[in-house]
Amino acid sequence: METIKTMIQNRFKTLSLITVALFFSGVLLLVRVKLNKSYFFLFLIWNLFLAIIPYAITLYLNSVSGLSKLKLGFWFLVWLAFLPNAPYIVTDLIHIRIGNDALLWLDVLVVLSFALSGLLLFYISILDMQKLLVSKFKKRPVEVFNIVILFLCGFGVYLGRFLRYNSWEIISEPHYLFMDIVSMIVSPFQHFEAWLFTFGFGTFLVIGFWVFKNFYRHDSNLN
Repeated sequence: METIKTMIQNRFKTLSLITVALFFSGVLLLVRVKLNKSYFFLFLIWNLFLAIIPYAITLYLNSVSGLSKLKLGFWFLVWLAFLPNAPYIVTDLIHIRIGNDALLWLDVLVVLSFALSGLLLFYISILDMQKLLVSKFKKRPVEVFNIVILFLCGFGVYLGRFLRYNSWEIISEPHYLFMDIVSMIVSPFQHFEAWLFTFGFGTFLVIGFWVFKNFYRHDSNLN
């Protein structure tokens, strides 16, 4: 209980911003359900819940004193498995095309609000994990590794959006996932779209992270 209290006190401003973003997304979704008489976009709640998991992991780890490298390594793998779920919400924009044309603008606002909430959780979680890794390893390799993670997330989003894999299948059906990944590596030209998406979306995440990190640091320095 004391750990949770300390966590909230240390991260009050960040948690407040996240709460406002999540609340706004929820309100927009409820308005959309009311006006369109449709529950179609309720899946966004589940996607956002999955996006919260990696942030919850880093939030917890940053509150633990005397964290060992072994424990950090275990939680890092769990964190990495769930991390692509956060930027994945951006690709939910493809569902807008089946919405009500009369209220298309509302559908855009709903999905964008959830996507931005997911990206907020995503980037804060990466900064938190970077802080943890820097405390155990050298700073420069960690910063380079961050870029690798962002492109891995781009690849993970491709696996989820187009091949329909989810984080649980890393444990439940790893052989199918492994075979598909090997196939894409061995025959890259036959899976050109996969690598094009990975590079394009990964670059989008890298640029977004660079912008977010600089604004985040600037805001922290002012306070």
